[in-house]
Amino acid sequence: MSIPVGGARPDGTRTTHTGIEERMVRTAGSETCVREAGSGPAVVLLHGSGPGVSGAAWDPLMAAMAPRFRVIAPDFAGFGRSRLLPGPAADGEHSYGRRVWTAQILELLDELALDRCAVVGNSMGGAIALSVAHARPRTVARLAGIGTLGVDMPLPPGLDRLWAYRPGRAAARGLLELLHVDEAFRTAEAVEARLAATLEPGPLEAFAVMFPPPRERWVRDLALTAGELGRIRAPTLLVHGTEDRVVPLESSTLRLLHLLPDVRAHLFGACGHAAPAERPAELHRLLTTFLEEP
Repeated sequence: MSIPVGGARPDGTRTTHTGIEERMVRTAGSETCVREAGSGPAVVLLHGSGPGVSGAAWDPLMAAMAPRFRVIAPDFAGFGRSRLLPGPAADGEHSYGRRVWTAQILELLDELALDRCAVVGNSMGGAIALSVAHARPRTVARLAGIGTLGVDMPLPPGLDRLWAYRPGRAAARGLLELLHVDEAFRTAEAVEARLAATLEPGPLEAFAVMFPPPRERWVRDLALTAGELGRIRAPTLLVHGTEDRVVPLESSTLRLLHLLPDVRAHLFGACGHAAPAERPAELHRLLTTFLEEP
């Protein structure tokens, strides 16, 4: 069911300054902030695990895709406006992780009555996209992972740095340097915006307990087994930046090419971990072509 947010219409929906509709959706385990635009075949966009990130990171891609697709971007529990509801899933050190976030997205698909959709995930969101496709093979028509986690690998040093983030101006600048190759994404304004996002009270509290050391266990937690990956039948597109320092190409996409049954890959040269930001027009064309294939 929908829950009103600040400045919302009586039905619980508000329109953001970018023209994207936003509402809160309550399911058994969570209150999920959902951003939505467009009409047509449904595409669910799942964000990554960077501090301060939320479904709003997809806004430029949503605007580009909206003329041809119904695009839906939820916040994972613990990010943005979303939160776990009191109960077993919200207690203890396993409050977050693959099981909890997969259940959140599956419940959301049910609440939105999405019996057929494509799922696109960035980084951690890619791991949950793979997990959802494994759990609901009849629901997920197509699948895309961008700089994705979801396969067992040693903890990359860049991911360790990202998950160890504690708010501060220098740390926010370091985070942007880690994510982006292009210096245009590391301006003073961008640093202040990222810092402000990581200081939001709800996400700040959640992120502080989300990936405690030893962090290798969270990579393992997000990884599907070779058997699980081999049972994913949805046609899958993998996209990766060759200069990704958070989830290295050779640890992720190059391995998944041998594990997923129906898979293809596209590489962006001189691109880091944030391909949706660094290559928005090319990514839009790539995804649209893939999603509209017969």
